[in-house]
Amino acid sequence: MTILAFDCAISGLSVAVMRDDVCLAHHREEGRGQAATLLPAIAAVLQQAGVDRRTLSMIAVTVGPGSFTGVRVGLAAARGLAVALGAPLAGVTTTAVLLAAADPDDRLAVAAIDTHLGDWFCAFSTGDRAPFLASTEALAQRLAGKACRIVGPQAEVLAPLIADAVGQTALPDPRLLARLASVDGAEGWRDRNRTDGLPRPLYLRGVNVTSPDGTRRTVD
Repeated sequence: MTILAFDCAISGLSVAVMRDDVCLAHHREEGRGQAATLLPAIAAVLQQAGVDRRTLSMIAVTVGPGSFTGVRVGLAAARGLAVALGAPLAGVTTTAVLLAAADPDDRLAVAAIDTHLGDWFCAFSTGDRAPFLASTEALAQRLAGKACRIVGPQAEVLAPLIADAVGQTALPDPRLLARLASVDGAEGWRDRNRTDGLPRPLYLRGVNVTSPDGTRRTVD
């Protein structure tokens, strides 16, 4: 099974082509112009991997939570490619990919993404792993008495604010994204696309919009 996986949900973009759990090509770049650079990056990685896009078994993308623009750009590209190529599309939460990157130990893994609005998109490695929104104070209360590992782009900033926490800086890795998507297989995702539709963006709050006069408001 050959999977094209990519992420734009938090910072920059990253793309990988995986075949049967082996990475054929991988690329990461920073910058906020994903709308202009994502498709050329995908084309370059496919060329480097020696893979014809028409032979892809599946496409995988992060669906959020994360940057509103980044999530929209990634999903729009993924949905367009899936329809054009007739390939199943797997949508995986950004927090699930971060949890998959956690160093294995006895600590509770906590994915955390700074919203830059005073709180965090989070998920735990136990329970249903569903993403949730929490302030630093609320997260500290939920983790009281638990040894934990904070995993995310700003983990080293958050970890000192949580009792008995260590930080592990990480961004969503498209290679891990592909491995998570492959668990259900191409046909499993094809069935899901047929019954539920293509994956949709996951937002945990409304979008903050800045008006021309500088005022900010939240749009659901």
